[in-house]
Amino acid sequence: MYYPMGFGGGFFGHNWLLLVGVPLLIGLWAQFRVKSAFRKWGQVRASANISGAEAAREILQAAQIRDVEVVETNDYLGDHYDPTSKRLCLSTDVYNTPSVAALGIAAHETGHAIQHAKAYAPLQWRMTIVPVTQIASRMLPFVIFGGFIFHLTGLITLGIYCYLVLLAFQLITLPVEFDASRRAKIILQQMGIVQPGQEVLGVNKVLNAAALTYVAAFVATLGNLVYLLSVRDRRN
Repeated sequence: MYYPMGFGGGFFGHNWLLLVGVPLLIGLWAQFRVKSAFRKWGQVRASANISGAEAAREILQAAQIRDVEVVETNDYLGDHYDPTSKRLCLSTDVYNTPSVAALGIAAHETGHAIQHAKAYAPLQWRMTIVPVTQIASRMLPFVIFGGFIFHLTGLITLGIYCYLVLLAFQLITLPVEFDASRRAKIILQQMGIVQPGQEVLGVNKVLNAAALTYVAAFVATLGNLVYLLSVRDRRN
């Protein structure tokens, strides 16, 4: 996410602090919550005694999904499902560890694979908008900083359009992520991979904390968009 400099009120103007600074702090807090929850529940061994990778494969098999590959990635908390290659990528700690946190994250990512297999509409929408989102993300830093440095209102307007694309992407992402977590919580209990009590509580804590990061990203993008609109209005 890119946070443009203030205009007409100094770097830390009131609009900047409210629309950009506060969402930034919310995002940092959300990231802290995720890491804290993962650290705590990553140390709690699940009674099923299976790793995140084993859980993912069992869930895929139960869902009769046989064309998704479960692979290990070295990216810390970089767990994700890639629908283009049908690869479920789990970070090392999740892939190899039989912890409550690992099972929750693995099941969440497997939930995306199930969404893909069932043609879940919001996931299809997100896949469709990914290319234009990638273009907007690459353009954004040059557009924003160029607009402020050279005082070109046209570039600021282009930046607004970029943020609109990102906002649409993140809005679509919210139901995709919430639904994957909902599926994960249900499946883990139905298959007996986690037990009622502390294990279910741990899974909920980890997945709920992760969900906050997506909400924070949406709020941050919305704040940046409104801020740029206010900057453009002052310049017109």
